[in-house]
Amino acid sequence: MKKKLLIFHPALAPYRVDQFNSLSKLFDLEVVFVYENIDNNKFDQSKLLSLLEFKYSFLLKGIYFKGRVFRFGIFRKIKRFNPDIIIGYEYSFISQYLIFLKRIGLIHQRIGSTIDDSLEICNHVQSKGRYFARKISVNKFDILIVMSNEVSTFYQNTFNIRPNQIIVSPILQDPERLRENSNLLEIFANQYIKDYNLKGKKILLYVGRFSPEKGLIRFVNHIHTLLLDHKQVVLVLIGNGEEKTAIVNLLKDKSLEKKVIMPGRYEGQNLNAWYVCSSGFVFPSTYEPFGAVVNEALIFGLKVFCSKYAGSSYLVTPEKGMLYDPFSEKDTVCKLNLFLNEIDIVDKINLMNKPSLMSDHKSDFLLEWNKLITE
Repeated sequence: MKKKLLIFHPALAPYRVDQFNSLSKLFDLEVVFVYENIDNNKFDQSKLLSLLEFKYSFLLKGIYFKGRVFRFGIFRKIKRFNPDIIIGYEYSFISQYLIFLKRIGLIHQRIGSTIDDSLEICNHVQSKGRYFARKISVNKFDILIVMSNEVSTFYQNTFNIRPNQIIVSPILQDPERLRENSNLLEIFANQYIKDYNLKGKKILLYVGRFSPEKGLIRFVNHIHTLLLDHKQVVLVLIGNGEEKTAIVNLLKDKSLEKKVIMPGRYEGQNLNAWYVCSSGFVFPSTYEPFGAVVNEALIFGLKVFCSKYAGSSYLVTPEKGMLYDPFSEKDTVCKLNLFLNEIDIVDKINLMNKPSLMSDHKSDFLLEWNKLITE
């Protein structure tokens, strides 16, 4: 009989679908979402939920405090499902409540939390509140779920967490699912090429929010001369966000209206088609716990020009792209010039000619989560 696993999670994002479905093969799983959608990056939830292969539910009533939330009904949900293992997220109020319930003896299950921090964020915690929440609670969890071996080592060395208490669980996405319906993806991709006159260009693709931590304004400022000097190079920014107006104004100021294209926000197959018709991917974030779009770019065969501060930077080995310092204009321009020599112009769209560059982490993923079964 499978062990019962209860996970409290903020909201469903596309890059969590395959991860949760894989867990449902190992456990009798229920995921409780505490938000209806991701506040700053809303997705088509009905479509995403239709892909899930396990039981899920929502807890949406509760208390908000400075951007944090505590939901009513957590203990009732635990009693009803009676799991063997309960997982919260980060050092949230919900995770703290699990610690409290166990301390006073109302629950006896093993408890844990998912920690999505990159190594950079581990070393430079973004707030005093989080610093102290981590300090007082990290050793009270039976299990920590982190996203890289580097972060695992940090917790082992800094807080004396035993290796068998840590599960290394990076974002897991199924290349076959993302790349399915290749004919339709190619049709969309060819239409983008036609609509934006991109044939014969080297297309640098960015996908994500237009927000300060993504580093787009700094990136464009650093490379604006390079873009103007390289006639074949075009930067495509897919997304939306608070800095959109500032980016549009910057493009006018630098005379980049024809060199930088902002088609809007896409998701699903409409987004995947942009990966299909691009030459390379850029990820200039200065603060990033992980960055699932790096996963997606590699799955679609794109080399990645990636900030060294992104949690997913460890995926970008020399044969899969290049790491750089987004705060350094010299490093950005010098390395981007080298990166441009490694990518091809867009000509005939054929997904078969762009095999996935993403390593298969599924066996490692299953091996790590099996720690909860074998103990």
